[in-house]
Amino acid sequence: MYSNKAVQAWVEEMAKLTKPDQIVWLDGSEEEKARLINECLADEELIELDQQKLPGCYYHWTHVNDVARVEHLTFICTSKKEDAGPTNNWMSPTEAYDKLGKLFDGSMKGRTMYVIPYLMGPVGSLFSKVGIEITDSRYVVLNMRIMTKIGKVAMDQLGDSTDFVKGLHSKGELDPEKRYICHFPEDNTIWSIGSGYGGNALLGKKCFSLRIASYMGKQEGWMAEHMLILGIEDPKGNVSYIAAAFPSACGKTNLAMLVPPETFKGYKVWTVGDDIAWLRIGEDGRLWAVNPEAGFFGVAPGTSMKSNPNALLTVQKNTIFTNVVLTEDKTVWWEGMGVEPPKKGYDWKGNPWTPESPEKGAHPNSRFTAPASQCPSVSPEWQNSKGVPISAIVFGGRRAKVAPLVYQSFNWEHGVFVGATMASETTAAATGAVGVVRRDPMAMLPFCGYNMGDYFSHWLEMGKKIPNPPAIFNVNWFRTDEKGKFIWPGFGDNLRVLKWILSRCENKVDAVETPIGYLPKVEDIDLSGIENEVSKSVLEGLLSIDKDSWSEEIKDQASWLEKFDRLPKEVKSQYDALVQRLGL
Repeated sequence: MYSNKAVQAWVEEMAKLTKPDQIVWLDGSEEEKARLINECLADEELIELDQQKLPGCYYHWTHVNDVARVEHLTFICTSKKEDAGPTNNWMSPTEAYDKLGKLFDGSMKGRTMYVIPYLMGPVGSLFSKVGIEITDSRYVVLNMRIMTKIGKVAMDQLGDSTDFVKGLHSKGELDPEKRYICHFPEDNTIWSIGSGYGGNALLGKKCFSLRIASYMGKQEGWMAEHMLILGIEDPKGNVSYIAAAFPSACGKTNLAMLVPPETFKGYKVWTVGDDIAWLRIGEDGRLWAVNPEAGFFGVAPGTSMKSNPNALLTVQKNTIFTNVVLTEDKTVWWEGMGVEPPKKGYDWKGNPWTPESPEKGAHPNSRFTAPASQCPSVSPEWQNSKGVPISAIVFGGRRAKVAPLVYQSFNWEHGVFVGATMASETTAAATGAVGVVRRDPMAMLPFCGYNMGDYFSHWLEMGKKIPNPPAIFNVNWFRTDEKGKFIWPGFGDNLRVLKWILSRCENKVDAVETPIGYLPKVEDIDLSGIENEVSKSVLEGLLSIDKDSWSEEIKDQASWLEKFDRLPKEVKSQYDALVQRLGL
C-alpha cells in the first residue's frame, strides 16, 4: 500500500515477533473510520452516545487497572545509565528489548495488527516529524486519528526517508505485572505493552512528542517542551504569542483556551496548542513554535462552562470520552461539570451509579479526545508551517505563600534557573498531605527523554543561539490567605497578568527590581472590573516576597539541585546569586 522500504521492512519484522492474524495499513480515510467504529460498536469496545445531542461522539471504558500513565513502569533505555540521568527510570536497551520481546512474542495472535503512519505538526513544515505506530487496539487507532494526522498525509511527508519514529504497542494481557513503556532515544524507538490507556498507548502523545522529541531536539538544535501556546490579540488586531509550562493541576488547558474578562473589550485569546510545543529559531532570530498535535487529550473532571467554556464547546461532537459517567440517556457527566448529575448512570468501572453512590462517578483522570479544529478559540495560525513567534515563556506552579502573582527573570540564564526549580505544593484532594513541595522543572520531569542536567544545559545553549530570545516569567495563580482561600480570582482574569507580561516584552512598562526578579508596579496590573474583589492592597500582598517562606524555599532548592549529577555551573551560580540577593 505504501512504498517506503524501511517502513515495510520494520513492519514485517514486528509482525514476525507479534504474530497477528492479519495486518491492516491505515490510510486515514472517512470510510476507514466508519468501518473501525462499527467494529468497535459490535464488540462493545465503544458505546454510541446520543447522536442528536453529541453527534459523532462515543464512550469507552478502560480496564479498571489501566487508567493513567505509569511513571514507575516508564523507562528511558540509553546505552549508558548516566545518559538517562537521576530523574528517569533506566533499563539497558539489551535488557529492555529482551524482556519486552518475550512479552511481545505472539502478543497479537488472534488479533489484527494496525499500522498507523502519523504526522506530528503541520503538513510540509520543517518542524514536523513522522512516526509509525503498530498497535492491536482499535481504540488507539481512533484516538490517534484525532490526536495526529494519520495515513497517506504522513507517508507523503516521509517519502523514501528512513527518518521515522518506530512505535510498537500491544495491549498484551492488560496485566500491570507485564506492563512497560520503554523509550530508546538512540534508536528513535518506543515499545509499549500491557496498557490500553492514552498516555501509555497513544505513542504520538508524551512518548514521541516529548520523550523522544526532547532527545531529538538536543541532537538537532531545537526544543520539545511540555507547553501550551496561546495568542493574545489586542483591540488593534496585533497578536502576540506566549508559550507556558505548568505541572498538572495548575490550569494549563484552561489558560490555553482562556476567555477574556468582559471589561477587556476587543481582546481575544487564540489557542495554538494546549499541551506541547516544538520550538525552533526562525530566520528573524526569534523563537518560533508549533503544536505538533492535532487534538486535545484533556482531563474531564473540573471542565465546566465556568472553568473552560471553550473546552466544553469543543467536545460537543466527534469526541471519544473515556472513564467519565455514562448516563442512562447516552450522554456524559463528570464531577465539576457545573451541571446537575444524572439521577442514574454508570460509573467509570461500568457499575450502576447515582449521585448518592459513595464513589465518584468519573475517574479523576477520565478524559476526552477531541479535534483541535473544533475549538471555538483555535488560532487561524495553528497549522502555519512556520509556527508562531514566541514573545514570552511562562513557568508556573501552585504555591500558597512563596511565589508572587508574577515576576520576570533577569535574563535567559536566570529564567532557566527559575524553570529548573519550579514547583507545586500538593493539595488535600491529591494526596491527603497538604503543602508537600514537588519540583517539576519546566513541567518536564516525567517527560524528559535524557539526563535532566543535560536538558538544562540544552536550554542554556539555546539561549546563546537565539538572537532575540523570549523573555521568561513565572506566575502563581494559587496564593492563599490565612483561611486557605485563593486570593487571585484566576481563570479569565489571568489575562490581566498576561497583559502585563506582554507590556514588559514590548518595553511599555517599568518594573520593580527585587531579589527574585522584576515585579510589576501595583498600578500596572489592570484591575478594572474586579476592584471590589482584588483591591490595590490585596494586589500588593499578591506581589509581596515573604522572607521566611523564601528562607525555606532556598533550602529546599539546594537539596533539589544536589540530585543532578550533571548540573550546569550556570544553574548553581544562579542559585548562589539568589541566596546572596536574599541576604540569607
